[in-house]
Amino acid sequence: MQKTKGEVAFSIDSLFEKPESLSERGVTELYLHDVQFSSDREKIIKLLDLLSQKEDAPFVSILTDVQAVDRVLAQKAAENLCSLELPLTAQVKGEALLFDKHLYAKKAALLNEAGSVFGFSLDWGMLHGDRAKLFRERLDFAVDQYPNHIDFPQLEEGMAVKSTAVFSSRDLELCADCAFACQTFYSEGRAVPWFKSVLEPLRIKPSSFFSDFAEWQRCNNCGREDHSFDPYKIAHAELEKMQLLFLEQKYEEKNKAMLFAAVRDIVRLNGAFSRVVAEHEESELELSYNPDDLLSPDAYDIVHFCDTVPMENCRVSVYDAGDAPDYRLV
Repeated sequence: MQKTKGEVAFSIDSLFEKPESLSERGVTELYLHDVQFSSDREKIIKLLDLLSQKEDAPFVSILTDVQAVDRVLAQKAAENLCSLELPLTAQVKGEALLFDKHLYAKKAALLNEAGSVFGFSLDWGMLHGDRAKLFRERLDFAVDQYPNHIDFPQLEEGMAVKSTAVFSSRDLELCADCAFACQTFYSEGRAVPWFKSVLEPLRIKPSSFFSDFAEWQRCNNCGREDHSFDPYKIAHAELEKMQLLFLEQKYEEKNKAMLFAAVRDIVRLNGAFSRVVAEHEESELELSYNPDDLLSPDAYDIVHFCDTVPMENCRVSVYDAGDAPDYRLV
Protein backbone atom coordinates (compact mmCIF):
# COMPACT_ATOMS: atom_id res chain seq x y z
CA MET A 1 0.00 0.00 0.00
CA GLN A 2 1.59 3.25 -1.07
CA LYS A 3 2.19 5.91 1.51
CA THR A 4 1.38 9.43 0.45
CA LYS A 5 4.39 11.70 0.48
CA GLY A 6 4.55 15.36 1.45
CA GLU A 7 1.57 15.51 3.78
CA VAL A 8 1.56 18.02 6.62
CA ALA A 9 2.34 16.32 9.93
CA PHE A 10 0.07 16.74 12.94
CA SER A 11 -0.36 15.01 16.26
CA ILE A 12 -2.83 12.19 16.88
CA ASP A 13 -4.20 14.06 19.89
CA SER A 14 -5.20 16.94 17.59
CA LEU A 15 -7.49 14.55 15.72
CA PHE A 16 -9.50 13.99 18.89
CA GLU A 17 -9.46 17.65 19.85
CA LYS A 18 -10.39 19.01 16.41
CA PRO A 19 -11.49 16.26 13.99
CA GLU A 20 -12.91 18.86 11.61
CA SER A 21 -9.31 19.85 10.80
CA LEU A 22 -9.20 16.89 8.43
CA SER A 23 -11.96 18.37 6.28
CA GLU A 24 -10.47 21.83 6.53
CA ARG A 25 -7.18 20.55 5.15
CA GLY A 26 -8.85 18.46 2.46
CA VAL A 27 -7.33 15.24 3.83
CA THR A 28 -8.58 12.18 1.92
CA GLU A 29 -6.00 9.65 3.16
CA LEU A 30 -4.62 9.47 6.67
CA TYR A 31 -1.70 7.28 7.79
CA LEU A 32 -1.42 6.74 11.55
CA HIS A 33 1.74 4.68 11.82
CA ASP A 34 2.72 5.52 15.38
CA VAL A 35 4.14 2.64 17.46
CA GLN A 36 2.73 3.92 20.76
CA PHE A 37 -0.74 4.47 19.30
CA SER A 38 -0.65 1.03 17.64
CA SER A 39 -0.96 -0.82 20.95
CA ASP A 40 -3.66 1.44 22.45
CA ARG A 41 -6.81 -0.53 21.59
CA GLU A 42 -9.18 1.89 23.35
CA LYS A 43 -7.74 4.90 21.55
CA ILE A 44 -7.95 3.19 18.15
CA ILE A 45 -11.61 2.33 18.78
CA LYS A 46 -12.29 5.88 19.96
CA LEU A 47 -10.77 7.25 16.75
CA LEU A 48 -12.82 4.88 14.58
CA ASP A 49 -15.99 5.89 16.44
CA LEU A 50 -15.13 9.53 15.84
CA LEU A 51 -14.49 9.02 12.14
CA SER A 52 -17.66 6.98 11.70
CA GLN A 53 -19.66 10.10 12.56
CA LYS A 54 -18.15 12.06 9.66
CA GLU A 55 -19.72 11.83 6.21
CA ASP A 56 -16.48 12.93 4.55
CA ALA A 57 -14.15 10.79 6.68
CA PRO A 58 -10.82 10.01 4.96
CA PHE A 59 -9.42 6.58 4.31
CA VAL A 60 -7.30 5.72 7.35
CA SER A 61 -4.34 3.34 7.54
CA ILE A 62 -3.64 2.45 11.18
CA LEU A 63 -0.54 0.66 12.39
CA THR A 64 -2.00 -1.87 14.84
CA ASP A 65 -0.26 -4.19 17.27
CA VAL A 66 -1.65 -7.68 16.77
CA GLN A 67 -2.30 -7.93 20.53
CA ALA A 68 -4.74 -5.00 20.28
CA VAL A 69 -7.03 -6.80 17.83
CA ASP A 70 -10.22 -8.27 19.27
CA ARG A 71 -13.74 -8.85 18.00
CA VAL A 72 -14.89 -5.31 18.87
CA LEU A 73 -11.97 -3.62 17.12
CA ALA A 74 -12.37 -5.88 14.09
CA GLN A 75 -16.04 -4.91 13.78
CA LYS A 76 -15.30 -1.20 14.23
CA ALA A 77 -12.67 -1.43 11.48
CA ALA A 78 -15.13 -3.17 9.17
CA GLU A 79 -17.61 -0.31 9.64
CA ASN A 80 -15.07 2.34 8.60
CA LEU A 81 -13.09 3.21 5.51
CA CYS A 82 -9.82 2.01 6.96
CA SER A 83 -7.11 -0.61 6.92
CA LEU A 84 -5.35 -2.08 9.92
CA GLU A 85 -1.65 -2.65 9.31
CA LEU A 86 -0.25 -5.50 11.43
CA PRO A 87 3.54 -5.94 11.68
CA LEU A 88 4.30 -9.66 11.46
CA THR A 89 7.10 -9.49 13.99
CA ALA A 90 9.51 -12.28 14.85
CA GLN A 91 11.49 -12.41 18.08
CA VAL A 92 14.87 -13.85 18.92
CA LYS A 93 14.49 -16.76 21.36
CA GLY A 94 17.91 -18.17 22.20
CA GLU A 95 19.36 -19.18 18.86
CA ALA A 96 15.95 -19.28 17.15
CA LEU A 97 13.83 -16.63 15.45
CA LEU A 98 10.15 -17.27 16.17
CA PHE A 99 6.73 -15.68 15.77
CA ASP A 100 3.42 -16.74 17.30
CA LYS A 101 1.58 -18.37 14.41
CA HIS A 102 -1.43 -19.23 16.56
CA LEU A 103 -1.84 -15.63 17.72
CA TYR A 104 -1.59 -14.13 14.23
CA ALA A 105 -3.91 -16.74 12.72
CA LYS A 106 -6.49 -16.14 15.44
CA LYS A 107 -6.43 -12.35 15.01
CA ALA A 108 -6.52 -12.58 11.20
CA ALA A 109 -9.56 -14.88 11.46
CA LEU A 110 -11.35 -12.25 13.58
CA LEU A 111 -10.62 -9.58 10.98
CA ASN A 112 -11.69 -11.77 8.07
CA GLU A 113 -14.92 -12.81 9.82
CA ALA A 114 -15.79 -9.16 10.42
CA GLY A 115 -14.96 -8.19 6.83
CA SER A 116 -12.21 -5.79 7.91
CA VAL A 117 -9.51 -4.62 5.53
CA PHE A 118 -6.08 -5.46 6.93
CA GLY A 119 -2.54 -6.10 5.85
CA PHE A 120 0.71 -7.49 7.19
CA SER A 121 4.12 -5.85 7.06
CA LEU A 122 7.20 -8.08 6.81
CA ASP A 123 10.94 -7.56 6.86
CA TRP A 124 13.99 -9.72 6.25
CA GLY A 125 17.51 -9.78 7.65
CA MET A 126 16.74 -7.23 10.35
CA LEU A 127 17.12 -9.52 13.37
CA HIS A 128 20.00 -11.71 14.49
CA GLY A 129 19.55 -15.23 13.21
CA ASP A 130 17.19 -14.37 10.37
CA ARG A 131 17.75 -16.13 7.09
CA ALA A 132 16.11 -16.39 3.68
CA LYS A 133 14.31 -19.63 4.55
CA LEU A 134 12.68 -18.03 7.60
CA PHE A 135 11.59 -15.00 5.59
CA ARG A 136 9.94 -17.27 3.02
CA GLU A 137 8.17 -19.14 5.82
CA ARG A 138 6.82 -15.86 7.23
CA LEU A 139 5.65 -14.82 3.78
CA ASP A 140 3.91 -18.16 3.16
CA PHE A 141 2.19 -17.90 6.53
CA ALA A 142 1.10 -14.31 5.87
CA VAL A 143 -0.53 -15.22 2.54
CA ASP A 144 -2.38 -18.10 4.21
CA GLN A 145 -4.21 -15.59 6.44
CA TYR A 146 -5.85 -13.81 3.44
CA PRO A 147 -4.61 -10.26 4.11
CA ASN A 148 -5.76 -7.63 1.64
CA HIS A 149 -2.15 -6.62 1.11
CA ILE A 150 1.36 -7.36 2.34
CA ASP A 151 3.76 -4.46 2.81
CA PHE A 152 7.55 -4.45 2.99
CA PRO A 153 8.83 -1.24 4.62
CA GLN A 154 12.37 -1.97 3.46
CA LEU A 155 11.27 -1.53 -0.16
CA GLU A 156 9.67 1.81 0.64
CA GLU A 157 12.39 3.21 2.85
CA GLY A 158 15.44 1.79 1.12
CA MET A 159 16.78 0.38 4.40
CA ALA A 160 20.21 -1.19 4.03
CA VAL A 161 20.65 -4.64 5.57
CA LYS A 162 24.07 -6.20 6.17
CA SER A 163 24.75 -9.78 5.17
CA THR A 164 25.60 -12.34 7.85
CA ALA A 165 27.05 -15.82 8.03
CA VAL A 166 23.54 -17.27 7.52
CA PHE A 167 22.06 -14.53 5.31
CA SER A 168 24.29 -13.81 2.34
CA SER A 169 24.16 -10.66 0.25
CA ARG A 170 22.75 -12.80 -2.58
CA ASP A 171 19.99 -14.04 -0.26
CA LEU A 172 19.17 -10.46 0.73
CA GLU A 173 18.79 -9.50 -2.93
CA LEU A 174 16.57 -12.51 -3.67
CA CYS A 175 14.34 -11.69 -0.69
CA ALA A 176 14.01 -8.09 -1.86
CA ASP A 177 13.07 -9.32 -5.35
CA CYS A 178 10.53 -11.75 -3.88
CA ALA A 179 9.03 -8.96 -1.76
CA PHE A 180 8.75 -6.66 -4.78
CA ALA A 181 7.09 -9.46 -6.76
CA CYS A 182 4.58 -9.99 -3.94
CA GLN A 183 3.94 -6.26 -3.78
CA THR A 184 3.28 -6.18 -7.53
CA PHE A 185 1.33 -9.40 -8.05
CA TYR A 186 -0.55 -9.82 -4.76
CA SER A 187 -1.00 -6.39 -3.19
CA GLU A 188 -1.25 -3.98 -6.11
CA GLY A 189 -2.67 -6.77 -8.26
CA ARG A 190 -5.58 -7.14 -5.77
CA ALA A 191 -5.19 -10.89 -5.83
CA VAL A 192 -6.50 -11.78 -2.37
CA PRO A 193 -9.97 -13.07 -3.53
CA TRP A 194 -8.49 -15.68 -5.84
CA PHE A 195 -4.79 -16.11 -5.14
CA LYS A 196 -4.91 -19.23 -2.94
CA SER A 197 -7.41 -20.95 -5.23
CA VAL A 198 -5.34 -20.24 -8.32
CA LEU A 199 -2.14 -21.40 -6.63
CA GLU A 200 -3.57 -24.73 -5.45
CA PRO A 201 -3.47 -26.60 -8.81
CA LEU A 202 0.14 -25.49 -9.30
CA ARG A 203 1.26 -27.19 -6.06
CA ILE A 204 3.65 -24.36 -5.27
CA LYS A 205 4.14 -22.26 -2.16
CA PRO A 206 3.45 -18.51 -2.37
CA SER A 207 7.09 -17.59 -1.73
CA SER A 208 8.25 -19.87 -4.56
CA PHE A 209 5.58 -18.44 -6.83
CA PHE A 210 6.71 -14.88 -6.06
CA SER A 211 10.35 -15.83 -6.61
CA ASP A 212 9.42 -17.21 -10.03
CA PHE A 213 7.41 -14.07 -10.79
CA ALA A 214 10.42 -11.95 -9.76
CA GLU A 215 12.49 -13.78 -12.40
CA TRP A 216 9.69 -13.18 -14.94
CA GLN A 217 9.72 -9.49 -14.02
CA ARG A 218 13.48 -9.28 -14.54
CA CYS A 219 13.17 -10.89 -17.96
CA ASN A 220 10.39 -8.47 -18.92
CA ASN A 221 12.03 -5.28 -17.69
CA CYS A 222 9.54 -4.66 -14.90
CA GLY A 223 11.48 -5.90 -11.88
CA ARG A 224 12.76 -4.23 -8.76
CA GLU A 225 15.91 -2.91 -10.43
CA ASP A 226 13.98 -1.37 -13.33
CA HIS A 227 13.27 2.07 -11.87
CA SER A 228 10.93 2.94 -14.73
CA PHE A 229 8.47 0.37 -13.37
CA ASP A 230 6.45 1.37 -10.32
CA PRO A 231 3.54 -0.96 -9.45
CA TYR A 232 1.84 1.89 -7.57
CA LYS A 233 1.63 3.91 -10.77
CA ILE A 234 0.50 1.16 -13.14
CA ALA A 235 -3.21 0.89 -13.90
CA HIS A 236 -4.71 -2.22 -12.34
CA ALA A 237 -5.93 -3.45 -15.73
CA GLU A 238 -2.30 -3.47 -16.90
CA LEU A 239 -1.15 -5.35 -13.82
CA GLU A 240 -3.91 -7.86 -14.48
CA LYS A 241 -2.52 -8.49 -17.97
CA MET A 242 0.86 -9.22 -16.39
CA GLN A 243 -0.74 -11.58 -13.89
CA LEU A 244 -2.52 -13.51 -16.62
CA LEU A 245 0.56 -13.75 -18.84
CA PHE A 246 2.57 -15.22 -15.98
CA LEU A 247 -0.23 -17.51 -14.77
CA GLU A 248 -0.71 -18.90 -18.27
CA GLN A 249 3.02 -19.65 -18.40
CA LYS A 250 2.92 -21.39 -15.01
CA TYR A 251 -0.15 -23.47 -15.87
CA GLU A 252 1.49 -24.60 -19.10
CA GLU A 253 4.71 -25.37 -17.24
CA LYS A 254 2.80 -27.54 -14.74
CA ASN A 255 0.79 -29.28 -17.50
CA LYS A 256 -2.43 -27.65 -16.27
CA ALA A 257 -3.24 -25.61 -19.37
CA MET A 258 -6.72 -27.16 -19.56
CA LEU A 259 -7.61 -25.28 -16.34
CA PHE A 260 -6.47 -21.87 -17.50
CA ALA A 261 -9.77 -20.73 -19.08
CA ALA A 262 -11.38 -20.89 -15.63
CA VAL A 263 -8.39 -19.17 -14.02
CA ARG A 264 -8.52 -16.37 -16.58
CA ASP A 265 -12.24 -15.83 -16.02
CA ILE A 266 -11.86 -15.79 -12.22
CA VAL A 267 -9.02 -13.27 -12.34
CA ARG A 268 -10.73 -10.99 -14.86
CA LEU A 269 -14.14 -11.02 -13.18
CA ASN A 270 -12.72 -10.26 -9.74
CA GLY A 271 -10.48 -7.60 -11.27
CA ALA A 272 -13.45 -5.93 -12.93
CA PHE A 273 -15.30 -5.85 -9.59
CA SER A 274 -12.29 -4.26 -7.89
CA ARG A 275 -12.04 -1.54 -10.54
CA VAL A 276 -15.68 -0.61 -10.07
CA VAL A 277 -14.95 -0.03 -6.38
CA ALA A 278 -11.51 1.58 -6.64
CA GLU A 279 -11.64 3.46 -9.96
CA HIS A 280 -15.41 3.63 -10.59
CA GLU A 281 -14.59 1.90 -13.87
CA GLU A 282 -17.26 -0.24 -15.52
CA SER A 283 -16.40 -2.87 -18.12
CA GLU A 284 -17.63 -5.67 -20.36
CA LEU A 285 -15.97 -9.08 -20.38
CA GLU A 286 -16.02 -12.08 -22.68
CA LEU A 287 -16.06 -15.13 -20.41
CA SER A 288 -15.87 -18.87 -20.93
CA TYR A 289 -18.02 -19.65 -17.87
CA ASN A 290 -21.20 -18.21 -16.41
CA PRO A 291 -20.36 -15.56 -13.78
CA ASP A 292 -22.79 -17.20 -11.32
CA ASP A 293 -20.56 -20.27 -11.38
CA LEU A 294 -17.32 -18.29 -11.24
CA LEU A 295 -18.45 -16.47 -8.10
CA SER A 296 -19.80 -19.57 -6.39
CA PRO A 297 -17.94 -21.63 -3.75
CA ASP A 298 -17.35 -24.23 -6.49
CA ALA A 299 -14.66 -21.97 -7.96
CA TYR A 300 -12.51 -22.30 -4.82
CA ASP A 301 -11.45 -25.73 -6.11
CA ILE A 302 -10.46 -25.06 -9.71
CA VAL A 303 -9.73 -28.67 -10.61
CA HIS A 304 -13.14 -29.82 -9.38
CA PHE A 305 -14.74 -26.75 -10.96
CA CYS A 306 -13.37 -27.59 -14.41
CA ASP A 307 -14.40 -31.23 -14.03
CA THR A 308 -18.01 -30.49 -13.05
CA VAL A 309 -19.06 -27.06 -14.34
CA PRO A 310 -19.90 -26.78 -18.07
CA MET A 311 -18.37 -23.97 -20.08
CA GLU A 312 -20.78 -21.26 -21.18
CA ASN A 313 -19.39 -18.53 -23.41
CA CYS A 314 -21.03 -15.24 -22.48
CA ARG A 315 -20.57 -11.49 -22.42
CA VAL A 316 -20.92 -9.78 -19.06
CA SER A 317 -21.29 -6.14 -18.07
CA VAL A 318 -19.77 -5.26 -14.67
CA TYR A 319 -21.19 -2.04 -13.27
CA ASP A 320 -21.76 0.04 -10.16
CA ALA A 321 -25.10 -0.92 -8.60
CA GLY A 322 -24.90 1.78 -5.95
CA ASP A 323 -23.92 0.02 -2.77
CA ALA A 324 -21.74 -2.57 -4.49
CA PRO A 325 -20.58 -3.70 -7.93
CA ASP A 326 -22.85 -6.06 -9.84
CA TYR A 327 -23.02 -7.78 -13.22
CA ARG A 328 -25.49 -8.76 -15.91
CA LEU A 329 -25.36 -10.78 -19.08
CA VAL A 330 -25.46 -8.71 -22.26
